Amino acid sequence: MSDDRTKDNLVLFPKTLDYYQIHLTKMLETERYGDAKGLLLFLLQCHGEAERHHTEWQALLGWLNAAFPEAVSHSEFGQLAEAEQDEDEQEDDIFRRRVEERFESDTDYIPQLLASLYNGDDPEQQLLILSQLMHVAHPDIDLSLRQWLARKEYIPPVQFRALQALRKQGAAGPVSFWRDGESLTVESGDTPLVFSEFPQGVLHVLDRVRQTAEVSDPTLSYFAEEMWKECVEVAYGTSIYKSMVEDDDGSSDLWGAALHQLLMEKLHGKHGDEWIREQYGITGELRFRYEQALRWLRQYSIEPRPNHT
Repeated sequence: MSDDRTKDNLVLFPKTLDYYQIHLTKMLETERYGDAKGLLLFLLQCHGEAERHHTEWQALLGWLNAAFPEAVSHSEFGQLAEAEQDEDEQEDDIFRRRVEERFESDTDYIPQLLASLYNGDDPEQQLLILSQLMHVAHPDIDLSLRQWLARKEYIPPVQFRALQALRKQGAAGPVSFWRDGESLTVESGDTPLVFSEFPQGVLHVLDRVRQTAEVSDPTLSYFAEEMWKECVEVAYGTSIYKSMVEDDDGSSDLWGAALHQLLMEKLHGKHGDEWIREQYGITGELRFRYEQALRWLRQYSIEPRPNHT
């Protein structure tokens, strides 16, 4: 299929359109005019709800080209993701330096953080404290986090961040935490610190979704990556996680199909899954496992998470 034919298939729906509008505003506010040009060129290729904004976007692109001709324009949308990744890495470096400076200048810093963790119940605050603990090494952190995790149940993203903080401390041996009233145990040294450290079975699921969505809905790949990362972190250490990490075609097909279907429901309100099942080859035994996976993803997606109020 030619590039022109692929571009003709680009369609933006209301929620994806809102996402890109927010990013465009952010780029203009931070004077990232080259990235803004690249995003506008991408948006002007899109149809559906996007067509109502073509005149506005074309005018904005014309103004940017006239006012900032030296700003580099990237016609490929993938450049945007790279720019955002670089920006996130810079922010992380600044955060890490601030934590290290505070640690070096204040001997009470770590004890105060651990006390706040034990005494607080706000998930956002817990995540912030755990993020700080990941950037320093201190003899009290390992045992304190193990005891804190074993004390009671916390929301899954907080638990996973605590396991990552333990791994950063060089922890070894089993560590236990609570999930749905059950005590689960994992090896503290095995917790992935970045997504690429998850088993190949987990990574293959995203590959399957990208391949399937490449022509029909290219924008879906971004949302698939963000949601799948959250899903595997939530599932980590549970029985459902064992199904996710299986490195075989059937497992990546059924989880890829379930993830794709969930996103079609969330982004586009489409609940029929015949096309999805056909694209991923969900037949026979896989049908039952696919429906189980989809039920789990639906349950996950309606649970409260710390980044949403």
